[in-house]
Amino acid sequence: MIKYKLICKDCDLSFDSWFASSYEYEKLKQKNFLSCHNCSSKKIEKTLMAPKILNKIKKTNDKKLKFNQINKKIKQYQKFIKENFKYVGDNFAYEARSIHYDKKKEEKGIYGTASNNEIKELKEEGIEAEVIPWIENKNN
Repeated sequence: MIKYKLICKDCDLSFDSWFASSYEYEKLKQKNFLSCHNCSSKKIEKTLMAPKILNKIKKTNDKKLKFNQINKKIKQYQKFIKENFKYVGDNFAYEARSIHYDKKKEEKGIYGTASNNEIKELKEEGIEAEVIPWIENKNN
């Protein structure tokens, strides 16, 4: 498919139209099948137009920018969690059950590590638990 910018020589209307190929455009033009949708004139010509070239560098940069924005947001969430919740490590499922069933009063919520199966079991028991992405801090 190819898109041409066309102009009517009678009313100066400019419009775009798609063709299967440049050969197809020439064939339709030769048979007088092209007409202006404004004044019905058959005096239609192609005008100069710049081809649209996809810029892979821009797409790559856009993806990197989006990735960096997401990483930044995840790190903000992590900071909030670390400041406002108690870290329980691999004991997350045990601690969550203790709080839920013993009605143990906690000043802070908890966060830690749990398997997908443990999270599923907690939810089946009516215990609120969510999985969030976690980015390890690689600064040494």
